[in-house]
Amino acid sequence: MHYLIDERLRACEEAEIRSANTPFVAILTPEEWAEGRDAYDMGIEFDPDLSTSLDTQAETNYDAVTGTIFIPDRANPDLPEARFTFALDEKGVVFVDAQDNALTLVEQIAKNRRWRRPGLERFLADFFVQIIKNDPQLLRDYEDELDGMEHAIMAGSPGSAAHRINEMRSELRDLDDHYDHLMDLVRLLEENENGFFAEENLRYFRTVYGRLDKLRDQASSLRDQALQMRDLSKMRLDIQQNHIMTVLTVVTVIFAPLTLIVGWYGMNFTHMPELAWRWGYPLVFLVSLTVTLGLIFFFKRRKWL
Repeated sequence: MHYLIDERLRACEEAEIRSANTPFVAILTPEEWAEGRDAYDMGIEFDPDLSTSLDTQAETNYDAVTGTIFIPDRANPDLPEARFTFALDEKGVVFVDAQDNALTLVEQIAKNRRWRRPGLERFLADFFVQIIKNDPQLLRDYEDELDGMEHAIMAGSPGSAAHRINEMRSELRDLDDHYDHLMDLVRLLEENENGFFAEENLRYFRTVYGRLDKLRDQASSLRDQALQMRDLSKMRLDIQQNHIMTVLTVVTVIFAPLTLIVGWYGMNFTHMPELAWRWGYPLVFLVSLTVTLGLIFFFKRRKWL
């Protein structure tokens, strides 16, 4: 798929980009790129390799900027990242993508964006913005979920909060890394080492960098909040366990004298005069009741019960 960067992205044929005076955008499969890369005349010394790249990165070559872009799945972070490579110079940008991830982003820009001052810099800035378009709401959802967990933990019904908190910390760490790598890429473009971009248009990259920086700070703050929720959950669990141990200790102490009394009169000695006494049983019952109530009163005064 090929586009020219006019007031809007305008779909065109491959041959048209060679004669046009406006920058182009091309989205190719790896096979199409291997067959027709010479037609784009980018002077690329070597192709970026997805198999050896672990994250978003880019480097400036003599006549082009090449790199890879990795995009975590926002809906299901357990799924593999969307990934594709790119190459650009002053004439345009080529995305090499086997799964149409880049095409989806470009189609959204073609559908929704219109520019007063079209240019390659403006398109690239909007491309990065399209990647993070829904992330402010995503981070607000994380914040709301953490607030809900805090209320549940304080109410004593954390459920599976500890497991979910660990998941969220992992997801937020991935987003933090994602923003960090995108910031490195945008900063490399802003440096404009090869002079591909007009100086007055570098502000678009600075604007995107600022948005990424805010998202990274927010993701980092949410990770810290998730860590606090984990500590709070652990503290509440410790309190519950301590309460259980306190109750068990109190029960043991209350019944220890009763156990002693039962053991004492269970020895069955022949000469135990109170066994034959008329008031022996009521007296033992009264003593046992007095001991039990006395210990309960004592523990309530100490706020153990």
